[in-house]
Amino acid sequence: MTPMQNDDIEAVTFWPIDIPTTDPFVVATGTRDVAENVFVRVTLRNGHCGYGEAAPFPEVGGEDRASCLQALRHLTPSLIGRTVRDYRESSRHLAQQAPSQPAARCGIETALLDAYCRTMAIPLWRLWGGADVRSRITDITIPITTQDKTLSLARSWYQRGFRLFKMKVGKDVDADIRRLEALHRALPGISFIGDGNQGFSRAECLAFADGVRRFGGTLVLLEQPVVRDDLDSLVAIRRETGIPVAADESVRSLEDARKVITQGAADYINIKIMKTGVLEAVEIASCTLQAGLKLMVGGMLESRIAMGCSFGLVLGMKGFEVLDLDTPLLLASDPVQGGYCYDGPALQPWHESGLGCAVSIPADAHTTGIKG
Repeated sequence: MTPMQNDDIEAVTFWPIDIPTTDPFVVATGTRDVAENVFVRVTLRNGHCGYGEAAPFPEVGGEDRASCLQALRHLTPSLIGRTVRDYRESSRHLAQQAPSQPAARCGIETALLDAYCRTMAIPLWRLWGGADVRSRITDITIPITTQDKTLSLARSWYQRGFRLFKMKVGKDVDADIRRLEALHRALPGISFIGDGNQGFSRAECLAFADGVRRFGGTLVLLEQPVVRDDLDSLVAIRRETGIPVAADESVRSLEDARKVITQGAADYINIKIMKTGVLEAVEIASCTLQAGLKLMVGGMLESRIAMGCSFGLVLGMKGFEVLDLDTPLLLASDPVQGGYCYDGPALQPWHESGLGCAVSIPADAHTTGIKG
């Protein structure tokens, strides 16, 4: 065996965490009222630690927490003794071992990157170049709910400075239009993203867009209105509405991104590290920009650990135009200390090394490697 180096991985610890949402998170394909996530900590021989998060959303990605925990038990032993400097090789190894578990892999990858950057004494965003380090504005998500509840939620966010509302739609076209119209009438100066989460047919999406146009609403983006494999409908929706289309569930890999680009099926690709893992998300973002498309960035029901990693991509790379980095605001508590912070709709960068944050570890957490 080779001698342990100071930046070798000494232990990997992970544990489940439940974070209730402030309101039921209802999308066209399902409902969540608790973020059932997994936190990960990588400990290096030099004493530095890095944190990550797996945030599976079964209705979107097919993973659940039980499968994430099983994958972590399988994957973590092979990481012990590896140097954190070889995070790219470790990422490839994880993808080979668990190709259908991107959220679990994302939790490990984020922790590896965090630990590496702490060893290097640089913020995580510096790893991607630090090309766009500034405060950025996020949208806010309004779930599918009643018109009265929609108005109540939106008024509260409006008072806090939010003006771009990501409306979950796709279950009832007429009700969706009425909900957006109610907000348009009540709250001046707002605009909408219509996020169908694959819930619309092509005809329903066209009817929805026409309905919003009729009442004078500003629909800046249609996000994944139809099922992920129906790229022909995405092409038609772009052509017939003139509204930019974002591909989300349609892009779960670099290969998917290339298909969307080749068919002209989207104006934006939504980068989510839970769909692909972190390093493949970077590849998809680079491919998207090289093809002349635009970037959106979002997440599942994530805390500021995973969302901080995504914000790090925004700060590190150029080209992210639409930010949907709001889910920590939709959770009833914040288990994360340090890291980036919110000032109304503005995400404020951090300057500490790595992700600049930490979380408390329960006594019953599972540890692979040297316990400490």
